[in-house]
Amino acid sequence: MRLRLQVNGTEREAEAREHESLLTVLRERLGLWGSKNACEQGECGSCSVLMDGDLVCACLVLAGAAEGRDVRTVEDLAAGEHLHPVQRAFVDAGAVQCGFCTPGFIVATAALLRDNPEPSDAEIREALSGNICRCTGYGKILEAVHRSAAQGYTS
Repeated sequence: MRLRLQVNGTEREAEAREHESLLTVLRERLGLWGSKNACEQGECGSCSVLMDGDLVCACLVLAGAAEGRDVRTVEDLAAGEHLHPVQRAFVDAGAVQCGFCTPGFIVATAALLRDNPEPSDAEIREALSGNICRCTGYGKILEAVHRSAAQGYTS
């Protein structure tokens, strides 16, 4: 099937098989490698993207369901070589080790701060509960979210 969708603000077309996920289309057809393929079951959050503004696991969305939708990936956050404030906060807080889970955490953090610019620790934990990190522990990730919020990031 031929898909047409907005990806990171640009109209894109891609071929997809009926059984393929949005994640497969993003990575293998459109060359957007930021969203990671880890569990393929929606358990780890490494493939998190925004679809029509809602945080979703791209591995759980059939590619056909993205037809005509607006998809935003982690690649949409940076401005060329300049890191987005959330990305910078993750680096500055040391919340990046192997980096595999980082794109999903960053997209989820951006969505959280868009909706709640001053989240409590409990609200951060709830908002990021769909993301798993196997390297850093979560203290540095919490610190990164608080740094982002302190910078006034809201969109």
